[in-house]
Parts: sequence; structure tokens; C-alpha cells
Amino acid sequence: MAFARSIVALFRSRLISPPSERVLSPTLATSFLRRYSTELTLEQRPTDVNAALSRTSTLFKTYKPITPGIRHLRRPLNPHLFKGRPLRLLTVALRKKGGRNSKGRITVRSRGGGHRRRIRLVDFMRTEPGLHDVVRIEYDPNRSAHIALIKNRDPKVEGAKKWSYILACEALRAGHVVESFRQGIPDGLVEGFVDSKKIRGKVLAVDDDDSAAANASLAIGLLRARTVKPGNVLPLRLIPTGTIIHCIALKPDGRGILVRSAGSFGQIIVHEDNGRYSHVRLQSGEVRRVLQDCVATIGKVSNPLWKGRSLGKAGRARWLGRRPHVRGVAMNSYVAFLPEHATVFIHKNFQCRSPPRRWSWQVKIQQASPIYLGMANKRKADT
Repeated sequence: MAFARSIVALFRSRLISPPSERVLSPTLATSFLRRYSTELTLEQRPTDVNAALSRTSTLFKTYKPITPGIRHLRRPLNPHLFKGRPLRLLTVALRKKGGRNSKGRITVRSRGGGHRRRIRLVDFMRTEPGLHDVVRIEYDPNRSAHIALIKNRDPKVEGAKKWSYILACEALRAGHVVESFRQGIPDGLVEGFVDSKKIRGKVLAVDDDDSAAANASLAIGLLRARTVKPGNVLPLRLIPTGTIIHCIALKPDGRGILVRSAGSFGQIIVHEDNGRYSHVRLQSGEVRRVLQDCVATIGKVSNPLWKGRSLGKAGRARWLGRRPHVRGVAMNSYVAFLPEHATVFIHKNFQCRSPPRRWSWQVKIQQASPIYLGMANKRKADT
């Protein structure tokens, strides 16, 4: 648009000028066009920085509706996911039961079928210290978030401890490095900082000297710059307030159990002065007091666009192991023959049918006919 406006303004000035000056020389026109085309090319030249900062409206993959099943199908775009199979060492077979218990009776409705799966053994403890390289980001059919395969740099570690799956945080990619500080900050990692449960992650006691206070503040800043990174595991006492976290443990020696679904995150609100509890805001908005010795992972859980997906057809839900579900109020109504001392409750949906007797004793006497009620009373009298 700027180029077009410049051309129009130039020709208008030529038209207003005397007739002898209206002719635009070829050299001037060529230099004019070359200068503007060169500047336009330089401004729009693609670079890595521009590509990283550019915004796109294409977040989901849609399909041309050549069949009814893909007309409403919508999937999140995840080009960074590994397209191969998982590591066999870190998987076990999933045996399905179709919602039935040991007696063969259905205890959980609307379950059955589905594609074969293997359970990925995700490490929610993160007890192995040291640097770990992220090898790839994988899809996990058993959860909404993605998982990351990491490799321990320690050459002495062998077997299952060398490889492990972790919950991938947002923006975690292959080639990144993560580390677990569950056992505390190693001595000598940051000069002037000593990690201890007694001092709750504070620096050594210093005098009122300004230089000592400055050194203490510098040590804390270096520690946070070194440790507070996406994918790292830290005790809550070492995480600054306002930090986004996930996979939060509720016991000092327990695994992370809170905030693990796709796109969810928690936040450190405040650390209590007594050094025992920290206040954490969960995804639901609840603020919970958690022991400062418990650990959490820095960052937000990956795959935040999962909630915006659309399966497109009922068959795709069957592939996921979901059978059709019927609401209780849509089932056939009934009248329960209750003893005289029994309490009768009226269902909240007055216009709808009552739920079946299988889940509730709630009845709706108002919908029963007088003849049916008379038969019920006669049956009660006979008994």
C-alpha cells in the first residue's frame, strides 16, 4: 500500500507541474522502482526471528468434507511430534475389561472396544539427578498431554535408568536439557549459596554490610537463572513466587499428582514466613497449602489446544473405547413399591421421567395414574 500511494502522489505532482516537466525520465522511473522494490524485499525477508515471532491463525487441521465423517473433524497441529513407535523398554501391555469387575458385571457403563494400546511408564518421581537430554516429544494415547523421552548423560547409568519418559511441558523440544533438583541443590553449583532444609533455601547469614547483602542477592539471582527453567524439577522452597508450575507433589517423597492434564498449570502465590508451607493456586482456582519440601516441575503442561479438538463422528469415539451413553432421565420411568415408613423423594426434573431404580429410590408419584396407584396400594395391603 505504501508503494502504491507513493506512485499516486508522484503522478499527481507531475500532473500539477508545468507541461514541460510532466514527462518522467526512464532513468528516474527505474531508480525509483528499484529503490522501493529493494526496500520492500529487505523488510519482508524471512528470518528465524520473524518466523518465531510471527502469529498464525492456523492452529487446527481441518479437512475437505469429501465424506461426512471428516466434515467436522478438527485436530491440533503438532508437527514436532515423533512419528515412530515408543521405546519398548518403557511400555507395558494394557489389558482391557470393558467396564466389568471380577464377576463379569458392568460396573462402569459406556466403556468397551477401542484400539489396542500400550501404557507408557511415565516417571513422575524424577529422582535421578544430573543433566538429561530431551531426545524427542511423543504422543501418548493414555493421556491428553504429550510426553518427552529423555536420556541420562551419566555414562555409568545403564538399563532403564538411562532412558525415561516425563510429562512434556509447553515449548519443550528435542535437543533441550532438563535437570532434577529433587535431592536439593548440589554444593558448589552457585558460589555463596548453601541449600538446607533448616534455612529453607536462603543464603548464609550475612551481616548488615551492603557488599554482603549484594553478594547474597547476586547468589539468589544466579541460582534462579541456573535452575528455574521449563522441565526442571525443584522443591517449592526454591521456586520464586509467581512461577508457573505443574506436576505438583503433595508429599516430600511422593510423585507429582496435581496439574497433569493438557494445558493446565499452577502458580506459586506466596511462601509462608515460618518456612513450612507454600500457597499454590491450582487450575481450578483453589489455593492450597503445600509443604515446601514437596517438588514441582517448572512450566505449563503441553498440548493446550487439546480441548478445542473435534472428533467429527461417533466411530472415532468408538476407536477411543467409548460406547454410547444414555442419560438416566431419558430411560423408562417406574413406580417403586416402598413400605409405609419409607421416605419418598421427588426427582428434581419434574417434567422429565424419573431415573431407573438401579441408581436411585427417587420416584415421581404425580406421574402415576390413579388405577396404578390403587393396584400398588392393594399389593401393599396383601403383603
